[in-house]
Amino acid sequence: MSITTRLVEVRTKILKANDVTARWLRQHFQECGVCVVSLVSSPGTGKTLLLEQTLRALRERYRVAALVGDLATENDARRLARANVPVRQIATGTVCHLEAEMVRQALDGWNLHEIDFLFIENVGNLVCPATYDLGEHLRAVLFSVTEGEDKPLKYPTIFNTADVAIITKMDLAEVVEFDLTAARQSVESVRPGMPILEVSAKRGDGMQQWLELLSTRRQAALRPDTEQASVQQSAELG
Repeated sequence: MSITTRLVEVRTKILKANDVTARWLRQHFQECGVCVVSLVSSPGTGKTLLLEQTLRALRERYRVAALVGDLATENDARRLARANVPVRQIATGTVCHLEAEMVRQALDGWNLHEIDFLFIENVGNLVCPATYDLGEHLRAVLFSVTEGEDKPLKYPTIFNTADVAIITKMDLAEVVEFDLTAARQSVESVRPGMPILEVSAKRGDGMQQWLELLSTRRQAALRPDTEQASVQQSAELG
């Protein structure tokens, strides 16, 4: 019993420290005028491809940058760098998620006043990232048609902490006999009213809707008093 209690106490302290740093980051982002978007999913969902296409599309209009979290390697950072935007890799070692302090340290030397959008690609995991605030303005949770329609039912916490659900690899939906109606019902049962986007980063399906959502959320991030209106408009996209 004492061991269990100790573990709970340690976890509570870690989360509290993370929340303090996350609040500082969010205020700093606000002051610098940068909108921060985090992407969470299990491995193989296609979030790196989605992010690469997003960076390419936004760089024509905005100043964009990205942080990428993985246990090891800089493969994703090198891949995203092909979009010709600033990218940094965060190697977490044995840690299965990004934490606010990791983000703070990774931003060292970057002038946030020169960034309009900062994207954070979390470690491939639908469990650990759910309870770690990174100071983001928008959290998108992704699940692909190849993973099944019941992903939200299996991992409800991450869907409850996200702002939008993105169903990826829609170009494969027919091949894998994906039931889109059932998938939407799964999201709705866990998070009623949550915006849902259907995207194929490979073909470009749903990308315009995603980019419009990002633009709307950036406006809300710069003008906090309009955030409620932004959320309502985003919900209508679903």
